[in-house]
Amino acid sequence: MTENHRLRLRALLAVNGDHTVGALTRICSLAVRELQVDGVGVTLVSRAGTAHAQQRLVHASDPISARLEDLQLTVGEGPGLTAVTSGAPVLVPDLAAARARWPAFCPDAQHIGAAALFAFPLTLGAIALGSLDCYRTTPGALSSDHVAHALMLAEMAFEALLSEVAGRAPDDVGWISDIHAEVHQATGMVSYQLGVSVQAALLRIRAYAYVHELAVAVVARRIVDRSLLLDTEN
Repeated sequence: MTENHRLRLRALLAVNGDHTVGALTRICSLAVRELQVDGVGVTLVSRAGTAHAQQRLVHASDPISARLEDLQLTVGEGPGLTAVTSGAPVLVPDLAAARARWPAFCPDAQHIGAAALFAFPLTLGAIALGSLDCYRTTPGALSSDHVAHALMLAEMAFEALLSEVAGRAPDDVGWISDIHAEVHQATGMVSYQLGVSVQAALLRIRAYAYVHELAVAVVARRIVDRSLLLDTEN
């Protein structure tokens, strides 16, 4: 039965043979329909669980999904990051009840519009590429069938992401056209200006964003266009 479901999902993904839209975009759209969620995001996480971890949004089905991924980057915690480091799905049917686990993430995620979040790691053995994160605007658990389908969709997203990453240098992110591109540019600028490591620069940007209640992408954009200059006092 599981194999039949997998074949059905792959058939839906290839419907009409439309390859003008990227595979990850089609997978996210399919996930919204099949899992009965309100939005889906796919994030690439390199060096997960280390001080050198980097997170890059690859695709988001809607603005709220993009903001949720940006929030995880800003505060450095959340179900998606936990799913990647643990290698297991993280199912949060009610974010209000999970504030103790992710105290910096959950309140702002609720403010953005999410009430439930379900994260599925994009992994195969020791290879961890990122996470497939799904949210709902109302609390409620995924059914067992939805969880099974989500795992299959995460498997497809892993394959699609692996095909993009294969043959690229670890620091080659030019193929990702997303809101986090400016974050990495801004991090490099702050690192050079303050004479600190890239990791320390990113922490400085995250801290500024958190204190001023801004998305880290907004802070990065201001740094890149030079309307904001971080110094040792920020």
